[in-house]
Amino acid sequence: MAIREEWINYVHELQDRICSSLEEIDGKAGFSEDIWQRPEGGGGRSRVIAEGDVFEKAGVNTSVVFGDVTAAMREQLKMDGSQWFACGLSLVIHPRNPFVPTVHCNYRMFELFNAEQKLLDRWFGGGADLTPYYLREEDASHFHGVYKKACDEFDPSFYQRFKVDCDNYFVNRHRNGERRGIGGIFYDYQRPSEEQDIRFWMGFSKKCGNAFLPSYIPIVKKRKDEQYGEDQRRWQEIRRGRYVEFNLVYDRGTIFGLKTNGRTESILMSLPPTARFEYNYQPAEGSAEDQLQHVCLHPREWV
Repeated sequence: MAIREEWINYVHELQDRICSSLEEIDGKAGFSEDIWQRPEGGGGRSRVIAEGDVFEKAGVNTSVVFGDVTAAMREQLKMDGSQWFACGLSLVIHPRNPFVPTVHCNYRMFELFNAEQKLLDRWFGGGADLTPYYLREEDASHFHGVYKKACDEFDPSFYQRFKVDCDNYFVNRHRNGERRGIGGIFYDYQRPSEEQDIRFWMGFSKKCGNAFLPSYIPIVKKRKDEQYGEDQRRWQEIRRGRYVEFNLVYDRGTIFGLKTNGRTESILMSLPPTARFEYNYQPAEGSAEDQLQHVCLHPREWV
């Protein structure tokens, strides 16, 4: 099977598995599906669940899109070619309970062609990161541990390398280097080399994609019924505000989608249903909220 066809089939199958699992654990809400077409080429399946017992809002999207490289893409994305193709899965889950972390993952393949349709470039990228509102060290260790195990099957150096890349990517630099959460793994522009062909990177991306459910669902089951009050919800919304800031200012996927005339609703499905922006808010020193903010400012080793 050709690389492109195999990857398209995989992301659709992964989307089905993840959505089924999330519906089962929520028990109330189900995913609505929006199948859309992009005038410039391709389309996607956007699935959103909202107002559930567990998930306040979650989106699990797949897209298979292509088009001409525009002047804006050449200038702003430094893309030198004639046509491009991209296929991937992207999800963001915003739970209702502040003791259940928000989570994001994305896995994608990108191809670039010249005017004669000759392949100029092909690469894989992706990763997963956890954004808790209250630090539970055992949850952080579990999440990171699942991805370390997945990485170690391919190269023992990958986890630490991609963990550092994740810590250094999901950063609100305008807030003194405050991270969006406690990280995970992040990799980009992984191409064939003398040691690793393109199927190596597709296999690695599949392994990481398959790691999502075992990395996250056990945490949801453990925390979804913990009691919380208005103070915890207020802090959750303040931290969600930081999430919004990163996604709109720095996230490369958001920027790429908007610069390539992507589907706005699907691109912005990553934003939380509610968020709060309070002037110069600082958590009380030594509080649980302060503990979380501290690890966002000073990334730690979790495994």
